Amino acid sequence: MTDSETMDYQAELDETQRALREVTLMIEQSQGELAKITQRNTAISSHLQQAQKQNTTIDELKMSYDSALDVQQRLFVMRGQLEKLQNDKDHLEKYKGVLEKIVSGSVGGDDAGSASAAQGAKSQMAGIEMIVNAQEAERQRLSRQMHDGPAQALSNFILQTEIAMRLLDVDPAQAKEELSNLKSSAMGTFQKVRNFIFELRPMMLDDLGLIPTLRKYSDAFKEQTALDVSVTVTGTERRLEPYLEVMIFRAVQELLGNAARHSQAALIKVQVDLGSDFIRVNVEDNGKGFAPESLKDSTSLGLKLIRERAEMLGGSFEIDSAPGSGARISFTVPSKM
Repeated sequence: MTDSETMDYQAELDETQRALREVTLMIEQSQGELAKITQRNTAISSHLQQAQKQNTTIDELKMSYDSALDVQQRLFVMRGQLEKLQNDKDHLEKYKGVLEKIVSGSVGGDDAGSASAAQGAKSQMAGIEMIVNAQEAERQRLSRQMHDGPAQALSNFILQTEIAMRLLDVDPAQAKEELSNLKSSAMGTFQKVRNFIFELRPMMLDDLGLIPTLRKYSDAFKEQTALDVSVTVTGTERRLEPYLEVMIFRAVQELLGNAARHSQAALIKVQVDLGSDFIRVNVEDNGKGFAPESLKDSTSLGLKLIRERAEMLGGSFEIDSAPGSGARISFTVPSKM
């Protein structure tokens, strides 16, 4: 290794050590903040229990529930942030170890594998960072949806119950109507919670495999979005390796979501070819399309992550789209490693 390359790797090591110190400090700060929020959550929960027992007004009770929900959401987000920081620290420490070996090895002589090892480490770090960022974005999305959906609905359930209990003695008919409304709301929220669970990790994927899960998900997606979604399967339908089934399902889930949010499509076709050596997936829509080069400046991690995962597995990723011409996104992965 030349002196110039050694200096470059030493500079990279110094930068990694600096980043590691910053992440460690952020973890300490986040742990302190998490402890404060946890204490506040305990205090608000205690206050809420007292408010339920006392003769508080409905407005005061609602304010207490809203405060509790806000703190619980902050607790959820802070825990996710702390987990991400800890993952970042672990990866930086591994990268630092690789760089230290390269720099120390260069002192004793030229190490032909040092440069390739460092490049491999950099590439791995970039891939890990993309995955971690995507996971964090997904956590934030779910946090918002849980707060705006089921969590808010649960708060309303408690208020409706309080109202019904107070009406039982003075207006039984109105109390019965409140309970009927509560039952309808609970049924709707129960379905939303089931949808959240399915999105997080459909049990069908473990029990029945990829294709039945994709068909079930497409039916649910069609019902939720009113889009015409179809799934076509060619080749020998069979169980795949668990990591492949998860990767393909998450990719299709992301592509369907993108089409629904951005393409203004009415029709989406999902095609899965279960070849003996490769699995090929096409997701095509008749929406407004886009210029593929515009993705370079996009902050969305979805398509980048699908490409990254497909290529890491030895497959490929393609985009065929143009403004006004719909979009077809395809990826191929080996059926066996």
